[in-house]
Amino acid sequence: MAVLSVLRDVLRKAGVVYKTAPMQVVDRLEQAEFVPDRPVAKHAVGLVAHLAYGTTAGAVFGALRRKREGVGTELAVGTALGVLLWGIAWAGWLPILGADRAPWNYHSPNVLLPVLDHAVYGTAWGLIFWAFTPRRS
Repeated sequence: MAVLSVLRDVLRKAGVVYKTAPMQVVDRLEQAEFVPDRPVAKHAVGLVAHLAYGTTAGAVFGALRRKREGVGTELAVGTALGVLLWGIAWAGWLPILGADRAPWNYHSPNVLLPVLDHAVYGTAWGLIFWAFTPRRS
């Protein structure tokens, strides 16, 4: 999850991504008066929510894996799961909450950047899963 957060910050600072999905969710929470209109509070809530979501998703992915395979397989599985997580969020609960538009409503290639960062997240997850899960026969 930290890998994805760092990548998003780099993309934001480079001017490629202006508002990430977690920032948009916090904006919606602010509009509903669940989060105070203070930059530090909004940043903290966004960071905690993002880390909690990514960590929970990673734990669920880990629980669903029956056994550890080779590093290449785990990297591929992790990448696929990361992209799946993007699809569930962007085509599912983010538009439902009104935090973002569905990806097919965008007319910019920037819509592909979240796919990239979720693929990076998934790849990192696959590597961590491979490194820390004992191989079972």
